Amino acid sequence: MKDLSRKYLSKAARAIGAAELLLGQGEVESAASRAYYAMFYTVQALLTGKELTFRKHAGVHSAFGEHFVKTGQFDAAFHRWLLEAFSQRLQADYGIEIQLDSGDVLDMIDHAKKFLQRAEDYSQGA
Repeated sequence: MKDLSRKYLSKAARAIGAAELLLGQGEVESAASRAYYAMFYTVQALLTGKELTFRKHAGVHSAFGEHFVKTGQFDAAFHRWLLEAFSQRLQADYGIEIQLDSGDVLDMIDHAKKFLQRAEDYSQGA
């Protein structure tokens, strides 16, 4: 695994920890944002491993679907989780009224953990 990919996975793990801490303090919106970014960093680690980089979130999302889901290397659920988390992150970061609850964010954090674990397994050839 490339050094940059490892750094992205480490960053993803830290984002999960921050999401858990923030949620524990009642900061639902900030926790949602960190959970999404944990998934985003995980995908960037995977794409970096294939020497693919993108400037926009949509490019990262699309490339993950093309290079990992359509090829059968990752289940389609991971792509769905990423896209749903992105939508929730936008709502959390830019919405005025809170529309997320702690249960939604707990699910996002759980998905981020599963995403990270799957990426680590993938990088180790499992």
